[in-house]
Amino acid sequence: MPYNVKEVVGNKPSRFTSGHRMCAGCGAPPAARMIMRALKPEDHAVIAGATGCMEVSTFIYPYTAWTDSFVHTAFECAAATLSGAEAAYQAMKRQGKIDNTTKFIAFGGDGGTYDIGIQSLSGAMERGHDMVYVCYDNGAYMNTGIQRSSATPKFADTTTSPAGKVIPGKMQSRKDLTKIMVGHHLPYVAQTVGYMNFKDLYEKSEKAIYTEGPAFLNVLAPCPRGWGYPTDMLMQINKLAVETCYWPLYEVVDGKYKINYKPAKKLPIEEFLKPQKRFKHMFKPGNEWMIEEFQKEVDSRWQELLDLEEITNKEEQIEKP
Repeated sequence: MPYNVKEVVGNKPSRFTSGHRMCAGCGAPPAARMIMRALKPEDHAVIAGATGCMEVSTFIYPYTAWTDSFVHTAFECAAATLSGAEAAYQAMKRQGKIDNTTKFIAFGGDGGTYDIGIQSLSGAMERGHDMVYVCYDNGAYMNTGIQRSSATPKFADTTTSPAGKVIPGKMQSRKDLTKIMVGHHLPYVAQTVGYMNFKDLYEKSEKAIYTEGPAFLNVLAPCPRGWGYPTDMLMQINKLAVETCYWPLYEVVDGKYKINYKPAKKLPIEEFLKPQKRFKHMFKPGNEWMIEEFQKEVDSRWQELLDLEEITNKEEQIEKP
């Protein structure tokens, strides 16, 4: 649909209300608010929230920031819980007990998605439930003390991968969960940012919610406490993640890759790393190799994405009569 900030988004009431207790400068609340605004006003939603920053800060009994139905579930089973709710709804609809339109959306951080929740997420996606799973990726277990997760980038300083004389931060590369979800052959998978490009986030959220079947959104959600940037730098951090191609904006529709934004001049990864305290050790004399290695990984993944877009576009052209 034609995108107009005021008409399409600005005049819609927020279904993720203010007054929650998320940190200032956090990337998750703006993302959740925009995703919920992608719902049609007349449609009801059931939200499942895995244990994590978002859940403990937005649903503190008896108060809630969610205007739709909300169920808190354990760290590992947001997708399983929501898939059960979706299955029950479908059964009641077949029996003629309900006739309203209800959408099912799960929210989980990278700890509850990349790590602890990947089994139930994979199962729900494979079974084909009509639901959307949203991962707000802040790159560590921020709610419990900034421990490393499989979403934590290489060399990042966390409480369980402290940068020091023994190790230079986390020693493993970041898991590519978006690509893993593409491997489930879903009708819609997308990667976006929570606060910088609301047009991209809104349109992808709308597609995910109103695509029939399972869909997955991976949303970068910077954390000022865990990443170590000033709270007023949220938009800039997101922008640098995109402009350096650390976090490309793309979508995969029925297996076809489409990159939604290609920087006219790709910035060096130092621009993204430098404002964050978790990477400050990388800029000490003698540690230049870390930045070089980080850059090589970013370049390799970006080129792989470009190649996938080209390959799937060629395949589609061949299939056309």
